Amino acid sequence: MVPPGATIGILGGGQLGRMLGLAAAQLGYRVHVFAPEASGPATEVAAEWTQARFEDGDAMRAFAARIDVATYEFENVDPHAVSYLAGRVQVHPSARSLDVSRYRPHEKALVAELGGRTAAWAPVDDLDALHAAAAQVGTPAILKTTLFGYDGKGQARIDTPEDAAAAWDAIGRPPRPPAGHAAILEARVDFAAEFSVLLARGADGTTAVWDVPENVHVDGVLATSIVPASPLVREQADEAIALAKRIAEALGHVGVLACEFFATADGPVFNEMAPRVHNSGHWTIEGAVTSQFENHIRAVCGLPLGATALTGAGATMENLLGEEADRWPTLLAEPGAHLHLYGKTMREGRKMGHVTRVGGPGTAGAMP
Repeated sequence: MVPPGATIGILGGGQLGRMLGLAAAQLGYRVHVFAPEASGPATEVAAEWTQARFEDGDAMRAFAARIDVATYEFENVDPHAVSYLAGRVQVHPSARSLDVSRYRPHEKALVAELGGRTAAWAPVDDLDALHAAAAQVGTPAILKTTLFGYDGKGQARIDTPEDAAAAWDAIGRPPRPPAGHAAILEARVDFAAEFSVLLARGADGTTAVWDVPENVHVDGVLATSIVPASPLVREQADEAIALAKRIAEALGHVGVLACEFFATADGPVFNEMAPRVHNSGHWTIEGAVTSQFENHIRAVCGLPLGATALTGAGATMENLLGEEADRWPTLLAEPGAHLHLYGKTMREGRKMGHVTRVGGPGTAGAMP
């Protein structure tokens, strides 16, 4: 157990690090952020900030000497850096969780091994392999880079085999990583809804699971998360939660784990996972007894996990992208709306903040 008063190191300085820092401060911890950028949303809540590349061994060694436990706020961190840090201080989640979740073929293989459903897929390393994959998987399909994909980035639709060359160009003709594949082609899933399972797992194996939010994406970016979810999603939630728990146990995961699913006629189909707090769990700050951020801090510090029950009948979280954040005066005047702004420089399509509405019947299922 890492007691309050200790310093938590966070790899990454974005808005997730910011909200982790706020949750840590509430429990009496200090936060030291390590990130390549000179500034970021987490700087405003961090007691200390180290600007350096994740591959900088000297900077990482000095960072380790000033913290008591470490975590990370996004998966585009070199697993070797996490392993290096783990040789000097506790790191949760482990490099194993990071390695599997950041590389799509590892995700697919683990889920299949644990009895979960995934879309049909095939590895792709060049245009010739893409044509072969399209013949194997069929079209329509989605081409995805194996690394560094998020919020719809690194993806291209293929409606017919003739779209292959344009799709390969659209994802930047990624080079093949060592001992891996450059991309995968996934058959497009016929789904009725998207949802996610959010769980926190302690080092002792105990888990806490939140209500399953139904998610609506626009252009590959999460727009809203709603709890309670629709009846179809609720019918498939138990199976999805059971798979997420098996994944967390197989990885020895400590902290929050988010698993995204499609609700289909055949049951839940696993899409992808994130070994960290997740955008679809932002509603838990006001909408649950214990937020995903607080339970992540509790887990990585070895504290008991907090209750995840709803604080009301439900909640709706809306992302504020780009100039949508300029609605802040109206949102602040709206009864029951909880506004979170991340302190970022304005840019079109950028996640600038979110607003959560918690209330009585009708609030949870109503679109903003």
